[in-house]
Amino acid sequence: MLELRSLQYQPATATQPVLRCLNLQLQVGKPALVAGRSGSGKSTLLELICGLAEPTGGRNGGSILWNGAVLSARQRRWLCGLLFQFPERHFLGLSVGQELKLGQRRMPSEKVEAVLRQVGLDGISLQQAPEALSGGQQRRLALAVQLLRNPKVLLLDEPTAGLDWSVRGEILSLLAELGRERVLLVVTHEPELFETWVDPQQRYRLQGGVLQPLEQPVR
Repeated sequence: MLELRSLQYQPATATQPVLRCLNLQLQVGKPALVAGRSGSGKSTLLELICGLAEPTGGRNGGSILWNGAVLSARQRRWLCGLLFQFPERHFLGLSVGQELKLGQRRMPSEKVEAVLRQVGLDGISLQQAPEALSGGQQRRLALAVQLLRNPKVLLLDEPTAGLDWSVRGEILSLLAELGRERVLLVVTHEPELFETWVDPQQRYRLQGGVLQPLEQPVR
């Protein structure tokens, strides 16, 4: 279980905290959702969870735990996989194969094939340029890059942003499958897209730096 205790964050240039004494428990197999308007702190929350940022206030800034043990930023980076909004904009590999193996040159081909099959890209050419793929294929490739790291926690920042409606349903079904075997947290301003597989008790709204139960869609 991933647990956030009294988490606080205030950028150095801000006059008010972005996150205020935030508490949250996330369990394997129970996908969760945090909704909020642009600028509400959703992406900041993911960056804190995955170790790209640290809570402010020292010991008073809160802590992040995995199965009861407090984690350092480095430990959180190993634990989590983060899918940025529009992740295809961050591709660095000249080919699909290069993108999959960035930083993991000794990755067994069998594992690569298994992950590609898991995200629905089995049979794709590893020599193909990522930018030559369709929007839906690029999003699947970005997911595959994270899954190759075998993260116990998968964090998704607006995972359907920019996709055609015809593709969104396929990606949402894939995410629902991925959420069955790991901790999965989605942040979005379109919570209604996830209603079919995120339990109502696992839906939250981030507003004014505080998490509250989500009672209605945030638009």
